[in-house]
Amino acid sequence: MTADVLDRLFTIIESRRGGDVTTSHVARLFAKGRAKLAQKVGEEGVETALAGLAGTDQEVVAEAADLVFHLFILLADRGLAPADVWAELVRREGRSGLDEKRSRSS
Repeated sequence: MTADVLDRLFTIIESRRGGDVTTSHVARLFAKGRAKLAQKVGEEGVETALAGLAGTDQEVVAEAADLVFHLFILLADRGLAPADVWAELVRREGRSGLDEKRSRSS
């Protein structure tokens, strides 16, 4: 179920690129450019973190959904897909988080 909804969401996002900015929020976000998309991901990340500290469970879930939504738009703008993220997670699977962090800092 989860993968299906994520796939459907990403397909919809991709279909809205270059769409009518007067009728599509996603098209409007794409039109604002990558810097604005990155800013939105940052804003949603902060809102998710704040909800995690002081919000209700439902607020955390809602903010996490907003974060995933905006992250998917940024991925699509860069020509990437959720499958690229899943492949990276598979690559890291079974590896210590500390080892992974060390490998990125060297």
